[in-house]
Amino acid sequence: MSLLENYRERYTCARLSRSDDGILEVSLHTDGGPLLWGVDPHNVHEQIGQLFYDIGHDRENRLVILTGTGDNFCVGGHPSQSLERLGPRWWDRVFKEGKDLLMNLMDIEVPIIGVANGPAHYHAELLLLSDIVIASERASFGDTAHIPNGIVPSDGVHIVWQMLLGINRARALLLTSQILPARQALDLGLVHEVVSPGKELGRAREHAARLAVKPDLMLRYSRAAMTQHIKRRLLDDLGFGLAVEGLAALSRYGANHEQAKMP
Repeated sequence: MSLLENYRERYTCARLSRSDDGILEVSLHTDGGPLLWGVDPHNVHEQIGQLFYDIGHDRENRLVILTGTGDNFCVGGHPSQSLERLGPRWWDRVFKEGKDLLMNLMDIEVPIIGVANGPAHYHAELLLLSDIVIASERASFGDTAHIPNGIVPSDGVHIVWQMLLGINRARALLLTSQILPARQALDLGLVHEVVSPGKELGRAREHAARLAVKPDLMLRYSRAAMTQHIKRRLLDDLGFGLAVEGLAALSRYGANHEQAKMP
């Protein structure tokens, strides 16, 4: 029995399938539809870091295709999410999960092809950290999870967007919640290709098939060589960003037990 069988059905936020040549397809979702971000226990924020850990520790995975479900990748939070009775122990869990989410993603030692099947306005960095990013023409990219909800944009978006766009453009994008259409994202170097709607997954599979004939260690070490500097930036700044995000959230919501949507 393959290791995949041990974790294929473990996660309610992801559908997993793998071809005979080791191409693992990961489709993120909420109840079979587009992904809705959530931080409550047993939701995507808790699950996805462990999902990436399992993927990265399965040596039968030779390439990964990461995408969403339906007409968008993720454009909003789950309606059940709130910061009700926010406290230090609550944020301690979010702090740990936030680090696991991106660090375990970057610890996957095989090439990742990110597929933007539609708008990616919540945690687009999950796709944009891929080695090859394919976008549908209907896709768009930005961050509406943080500033519009009164949350500090510091759980990785503050690192990834600055690396991709440059310091000034990225800071302005985050503070203004700017949305970049697919073609503009291509011009700015965020994505590799823009294709007609419905063809993005097929195009990703073409790239994966061409890479799948290459030697295993070439694939693994190529990914390792080209992502080491990204992992270093995350290691330096991710924990600090999550800490100040938590302090601001605790200051605003913790004392009054108010409710607010959480990215």
